[in-house]
Amino acid sequence: MNTIDAFYKYENIIKSLDENGAFLTVKSREGKLNSMTIGWALLGIMWRKPILMVAVRPSRYTFELIENADDFTVTFPYSDVSKQLTFFGTHSGRSMDKFKESGLTTLASKNVKSPIIDIKDSRSYECKIVQKTAMDKDRLDLQYNQMVYQDNIYHTYFFGEVVACYEM
Repeated sequence: MNTIDAFYKYENIIKSLDENGAFLTVKSREGKLNSMTIGWALLGIMWRKPILMVAVRPSRYTFELIENADDFTVTFPYSDVSKQLTFFGTHSGRSMDKFKESGLTTLASKNVKSPIIDIKDSRSYECKIVQKTAMDKDRLDLQYNQMVYQDNIYHTYFFGEVVACYEM
């Protein structure tokens, strides 16, 4: 399936996000690697390009890496890897190698430096970062602010141009 065809077939990835989450993987310019579980992402067309947007809080180790990266990948598993998703969402890469501890491995991406997660029955998106935007808490609906941001730690949005999209 080519990049554009796969990009537009996103029913399974919406289900993956809603039920379990996905893996956001980043390799910094210095070669540091980490992956985290995400439950939020947006797909669409911006600037006449296919775009995948992810949200990362500055308190996360991945934020440190993605701030110093040119790209990221997102792997949406269709199979049950809930144990690994929970592990990647509850442990920090600052203090451990999550891949070694979880038994998951990575594969080289086709077009970006950040690798994809090697999971059969999954879809991976390779994204070149084209925009970074910090949330403006004063523009967020008060109900969402009270519901999600009681700790006052707001996300930064990372917009990635999808340069490859494929299923394993």
